[in-house]
Amino acid sequence: MNKIHICKSSDIPSNGMKSYDVAGGLKVLIANAGASYYAYQGICPHQEVCLDEGFYDGSVLTCHQHLWQWDITTGAAVGLAEAPLESYEVKVEEGEIFVMRASALKVAELFVGVSDETLERLNKIARREEHKSGSTLYDIGDSTDDLYVLESGRVEFMIGRDNRTSAAGFVLVKGEVFGWAALLDHQPQRIAKAACLEDSAMLRLSGEKTLQILESDPVSGYSVMRKLSGLITRLITVPVGK
Repeated sequence: MNKIHICKSSDIPSNGMKSYDVAGGLKVLIANAGASYYAYQGICPHQEVCLDEGFYDGSVLTCHQHLWQWDITTGAAVGLAEAPLESYEVKVEEGEIFVMRASALKVAELFVGVSDETLERLNKIARREEHKSGSTLYDIGDSTDDLYVLESGRVEFMIGRDNRTSAAGFVLVKGEVFGWAALLDHQPQRIAKAACLEDSAMLRLSGEKTLQILESDPVSGYSVMRKLSGLITRLITVPVGK
């Protein structure tokens, strides 16, 4: 779990809020409610509006774009909102505010249900990387050695063959896994190009080592592979541009 300095507690108005950009493309919203501080994703989960442009009464946060609302003490959806806010643990030390960022593996759908011991082993082989907007993570024809879990930012895909590519029609957000061909047999080369739409951070895991860890925990391994089959089924039904 990473400890990230955000600001001084005095920078946040009483019963007010401010957002901060953190390395790796993460935007964090810090809100004060009485004697307590709370930290949430800085972007609305609906349509990527900055939440600090909304309204906050010391109890409820309202996005000004479509009036989605959240309880500031829990991040739970209120009223029209259809999704909660992602929260971060807050620590205040000597007047400085820090947030504790958990591993993206813990929120990755693919690894939900994996045992704590196996998840910890996966965390140990994960390498955290940061890439600038426009960076190519891998291209068509590259080897399928590693898989990735997006921590922050956005990644877009182009699918094609030879020199012909087209947008795959989907963009990934935090906790989503890509490059999963590294977990499949007989898939030595990439069939898609992955590029960052904005500054992004991610975890990179060796496919070979990941499979070895999953094979040592058959229950967790079965869970991951079952979810992977569902993920592949969903993605291959996404229409590809002409």
